[in-house]
Amino acid sequence: MKYISTRGQAPVRDFAGVLLAGLAEDGGLYVPEAWPHFGPADWRAMRGLSYPELVARVMAPFVGESLPAATLQRLCREAYAGFGHPAVVPMVQLETHLWAQELFHGPTLAFKDMAMQLLGRLFDHVLAERGERVTIVGATSGDTGSAAIEACAGRERVDIVILHPDGRTSEVQRRQMTTVLAPNVGNIAVAGSFDDCQDLVKAMFADAPFRQEVALSAVNSINWARVAAQIPYYVAAALALGAPDREVAFAVPTGNFGNVLAAWAARRMGLPVARLVIGSNRNDILSRFLAGNDMSMRAVEPSLSPSMDIQVSSNFERLLFELLDRDGAATAATMANFRANGRMDVPEASWRRATAVFHGHSLDDEGTLAEIRRLHEAARYLADPHSAIGIAAARAHMPGHGIPMVAMATAHPAKFPDAMERATGQRPALPASLADLYDRPERYTRLPADLAAIEARVRATVLRNAA
Repeated sequence: MKYISTRGQAPVRDFAGVLLAGLAEDGGLYVPEAWPHFGPADWRAMRGLSYPELVARVMAPFVGESLPAATLQRLCREAYAGFGHPAVVPMVQLETHLWAQELFHGPTLAFKDMAMQLLGRLFDHVLAERGERVTIVGATSGDTGSAAIEACAGRERVDIVILHPDGRTSEVQRRQMTTVLAPNVGNIAVAGSFDDCQDLVKAMFADAPFRQEVALSAVNSINWARVAAQIPYYVAAALALGAPDREVAFAVPTGNFGNVLAAWAARRMGLPVARLVIGSNRNDILSRFLAGNDMSMRAVEPSLSPSMDIQVSSNFERLLFELLDRDGAATAATMANFRANGRMDVPEASWRRATAVFHGHSLDDEGTLAEIRRLHEAARYLADPHSAIGIAAARAHMPGHGIPMVAMATAHPAKFPDAMERATGQRPALPASLADLYDRPERYTRLPADLAAIEARVRATVLRNAA
């Protein structure tokens, strides 16, 4: 399997190469040169597999010859061994034809663990084989950072620095990052929004001398390996509900488009997915795009679902590349105009192709609280703000004809205790492994959204560990 950039001007790489590169040198995102395809018999053969076995089987075509099959299988077993539910990704029925798939049983209680626990081990293996070391820099709107730090803390060949928007995550989300005191971990609270953090990360990748100096890599969903490792849980849900002999639909709360892109990839690989529904909060750029081809940036507004407080959805570029018939030059021009003018001009025919598969639904904070309350009263189910938006989106866009709809439950309700208490009167307790989180000392640095200041801090972390 080879990978190409969405902008057409970066080197072609194998899986190990895109794992370590993260963002392509031309500013684009790596995608498979050709999509693998599974037929009905292939899907049926996966029905009896455990979740780690399923992950190894689904990812095998993407990994190609970068890892031996036995190594990939071992890393998958290790990655999910510590999850808090024996099914890893259990399904809960909420209504007739409506299910929630819980993706928050990993160590940091969010769906980002599903990919990150595997990525940390993939980095370790590839770097050890090459005798190399990397510096991972990532931006987080809340959950990616803690999952990445948990996966990388203490690893010998990785330094990791995470940027988060100061004051714009929940306290649990912040503390899950800043209380990890491993010497290879650095945290920066940036004065600005997640989009500012994400722009700073991309600017560091565009700074070729700095990128080379610190051997920069990424674990955000700009890294293709992150997306690839998220595809299997959609496969698991679909198989449990009768695929490939029955269609299924998915609703995904998303801001950066990576989670729902993994569902689209599963569909592209032959999984019978009838519909994909995107759940948004008040930062509804994706919903506006699907409703009326309006992909225009607005100011990021803080909400009760901070992981979706995003206006520039990085992974949309991968879908755009497909909608533009894999024309790298057209993709690059469209993205450049978007960043210059704040509006993305998607051709009408391409937009209609998107809306044939994707639907959008948005909730403001009051609507989110009402949905949390409704779920608790009707099904005795506690859904965090992000999951509640996804479930509301699912209910609003049920495909009918007996096709089951699966809403992705992306975070444990205890990560957002204030919102849960406002909606239900209950304040969910953290699991025993995090019971002392509020008592742990924190370590992080506050900085302005200034590239030179951020690069200096990253460099200091790398030098500290090289000494």
